[in-house]
Amino acid sequence: MKKLISTIKNIFAIEDLRVRILNTLGFIAIFRLGSFVVLPGIDPNQLKSSTNGILGLLDTFLGGAFGNASIFALGIMPYISASIVLQLLTIAVPYFQKLQKEGESGRKKINQYTRVLTIAITLAQSFAFIATINAEAINPAVNTGLFTVSSMIILTAGTMFCMWLGEKITDKGIGNGISMLIMIGIVSRLPGALLGEAMALGLGKALIFIIEIIILFFVVMGVVMLTQAIRRIPVQYAKQVGGSASLEAGQRQFIPLKVNAAGVMPIIFAQSLMFLPAMVASFWQSESTVASEIGAVFSDYTSWQYNLSFAVLIIVFTFFYTAISVNPNQIADDLKRSGGFVPGIKPGLATSEFIDEVLTRITFPGALFLAVIAILPSIAMLFGVTREFAAFFGGTSLIILVGVVLDTLNQIESYLLMKHYDGMMKSGKLRGRSTNVAVAS
Repeated sequence: MKKLISTIKNIFAIEDLRVRILNTLGFIAIFRLGSFVVLPGIDPNQLKSSTNGILGLLDTFLGGAFGNASIFALGIMPYISASIVLQLLTIAVPYFQKLQKEGESGRKKINQYTRVLTIAITLAQSFAFIATINAEAINPAVNTGLFTVSSMIILTAGTMFCMWLGEKITDKGIGNGISMLIMIGIVSRLPGALLGEAMALGLGKALIFIIEIIILFFVVMGVVMLTQAIRRIPVQYAKQVGGSASLEAGQRQFIPLKVNAAGVMPIIFAQSLMFLPAMVASFWQSESTVASEIGAVFSDYTSWQYNLSFAVLIIVFTFFYTAISVNPNQIADDLKRSGGFVPGIKPGLATSEFIDEVLTRITFPGALFLAVIAILPSIAMLFGVTREFAAFFGGTSLIILVGVVLDTLNQIESYLLMKHYDGMMKSGKLRGRSTNVAVAS
């Protein structure tokens, strides 16, 4: 306890860090207040929010703003979608590949394209969102056409404001602003989920509730291990001594390859596709018994067919996203240009093949673990856990929470060590404390 109090004092003793933390809290407060400001012309008491499917997932990410039909109903999600599209374009389209290699000027152009695409996606999603609002919630006195247009403009402005808030948190606060906003939306649902689970169990089953909390703790520890796990490939750099290269005198570093290099993206991609079978089957439900059964199976998130298909898709997408985000050829070329090599491996093609082989070996167990984490909420629901609380036992929400918290802790740790204070952890290491890392991208 003394160590914790001392660390908090050290954090607020650093003026720059103190200001950044207060700025972050202020920006987060604005974001949360905006999620309760309902669109003009809507009666919030008449809203019928959906807690199932992709709409329920969005509502979880946005801390209830989607279900409240607030001015931040779409939040930062259109920007995330635009960023993913631009990231894929930088891999598939030569023009964007060229922009990516142009350095700061290229990144500025890509950011401009991302913002324009964000506006286009937000306008499309805002129109679809307004169509999902039940008619009883819309004030009959408002003009339908004017209400749609004005709401689309407000929702688009709300998304752009959320994007601005995220950028300000990154610049003036602590942590990655965009990720921070998503995390806050998820965390805001946790107190209600805990209370709902406790009320559902009642006082007579307090021991079961404690066991659930303990299981959740170990699940979180498992996600932390998956997020932090890396495979270090040793790298030797030749050092110039007296005009000749002396390999023995070279500096020894390493290339860190993450076990889960794809992050949360495979779950997001797989979850998007898992809505298709039920959607397609719904068109033939009245004509085909088989279609009706398929629709029922893939609408049940606790069925073994749904979870098996979900897990397989996650494994496939993990390999796919890892392949497009980690380029062994580029890593090998960068090492060769900088005079580095993997001991026992020839520079160039042999190094690329070695890195690719290592990446494949570590990605498979990482993909399996990611698939298990993704289906844990469904397993928890089978054991009687409420849907809201089960969402925190794994899946997208938990991985985002862990990733953002670890990233924020790394930044705070860096400030403390830079000012010669003790770090936040005396035992163990955060990634922010790692040294001698070979930059290979």
